[in-house]
Amino acid sequence: MGAPRLDTFLRIAADQDASDLHFHAGKVPKVRHNGDLISLPFRVLSELQVRSFLDEIMTEEQRAELTREQQIDFAYELDGVGRFRISACRQSDGLSSVFRYIPDSVPKLVELDLPPVVTTFINHSNGLVLMTGPTGSGKTTTLAALVDRINETSARHVITVEDPIEYVHHPKMGLVTQREVGTHVESFASGLRSALRESPDVLVVGEMRDFETVSLALAAAEAGVLVFGTLHTGSAAKAIDRVLGTCPADLQEQVREVLATLLRGALSQRLCRLRTGAGRAVATEILLQSISISHLIREEKIHQIQAYLQGGGDGSVAGMSSLEQSLARLVAQHQIEEAEAVRHANDLDALLPLLAQHRDAL
Repeated sequence: MGAPRLDTFLRIAADQDASDLHFHAGKVPKVRHNGDLISLPFRVLSELQVRSFLDEIMTEEQRAELTREQQIDFAYELDGVGRFRISACRQSDGLSSVFRYIPDSVPKLVELDLPPVVTTFINHSNGLVLMTGPTGSGKTTTLAALVDRINETSARHVITVEDPIEYVHHPKMGLVTQREVGTHVESFASGLRSALRESPDVLVVGEMRDFETVSLALAAAEAGVLVFGTLHTGSAAKAIDRVLGTCPADLQEQVREVLATLLRGALSQRLCRLRTGAGRAVATEILLQSISISHLIREEKIHQIQAYLQGGGDGSVAGMSSLEQSLARLVAQHQIEEAEAVRHANDLDALLPLLAQHRDAL
């Protein structure tokens, strides 16, 4: 049997440095390049063709799951190219599938052009670090780079629970154990429960989506493990809110106390189109542990965290910044246009004065 026909499209996507390949019934195939969808010179796909392309790379169990659940997430590896995270589902026009490209090699932190303070997250021996951002914001890549740095520089055991496994880590100075939901573990919660018995130094939770997962992650942090958890939120403050929102009302005070003590930091990021159109720059919001942040969490004043960041913090901890401050810096450095900054901002009222200041300084 020859190679799957889909491999040709996946190679095209990788060769064009695209982040995604889209196969949707009733439409031509498209790739996403620097945030834009670009049509490929191919015919409109029927639902039967989309299913046929998928069937060639799925296992029998995966085909059955797609038929039964009408959706599936899994990973596919193409030798010499990399891995692809695949999300397929049935929607109004028929079957759709998106293939997210994951390069063979794990990126280095220095290649991601992140603020240096992000590297300090890995220096903690315990606690919780939240990685946030909308889909496609690069948080998975940043987290993989942090795990790689831990693996390179310390003899620590890292356990990841992912859905699905994306970047693959190989033994270096440390040890990385990767487990996939649906393949190696039943759920994030069951994977975490098992991981706590496997002598971890660092835990990576692919998604903190329910109270059981959150409570186990916090228990691990309390037990002396450094935990990285990802959430689909637009800001650091909303990430804290989301964690608390998973908890029953009668336990929220207890969880607030744990967060106030054990939250080491939160990183929220966006990928912004460069002025040249040749790539994207990362804008970040960085929250770090401080007495003031702990107080706001304990006193149920999380809504004030955003204003605290916009004001530059209290000066006690260097490196904190709001998303709007980061966007304004990118504009001042002539990396992105003002319109792009406006498109990604959470708080226009905070961004516009910063942009005006930079214009006045020219």
